[in-house]
Amino acid sequence: MNRQLIVFAGLPGTGKTTLACKLAGVLPAFLIRVDTIEQALISHAGPATKVGPMGYIIAYRLAAENLRLGASVVADCVNPVHATREAWREVAKSESTPIFEIAVICSNRLKHRERVETRTSDIKDLRLPTWEEVISREYEPWNEEVLVIDTTKVSLDEAIKKILSSLYGR
Repeated sequence: MNRQLIVFAGLPGTGKTTLACKLAGVLPAFLIRVDTIEQALISHAGPATKVGPMGYIIAYRLAAENLRLGASVVADCVNPVHATREAWREVAKSESTPIFEIAVICSNRLKHRERVETRTSDIKDLRLPTWEEVISREYEPWNEEVLVIDTTKVSLDEAIKKILSSLYGR
């Protein structure tokens, strides 16, 4: 398998972290979670810290470095706007690596809300967003063709099979 950059995107609570972690183990690939980076910055600098784009910038650099070493990278992030999506594409371009983008959705609003309101974090001290914060978040529609995984309609294993099929035609 040649190295590649696989970028998961989607609102909190859609299931993208579950998918990204599973895929990173199956491939194998390095996993880069923007939430982990951002929480490390907040934990070090204090809860009032405004991280802004810093978490993404660090993630881009880590991805580029691992791609340069010949590894595949799975990035897990909300990736909400065209600017962040384009920045991931620039990382892939700078390392002459293919990029594969996956938009994860949960089309059942009630199920999505339930997931957001009942989940727990595996990142120490990470405050998860409320449902109101999730639905009021800026999230631009995709202008590019991406693989869309609706976690309301497929199981984890079905989603991984669909991703692998799209990646490798298997």
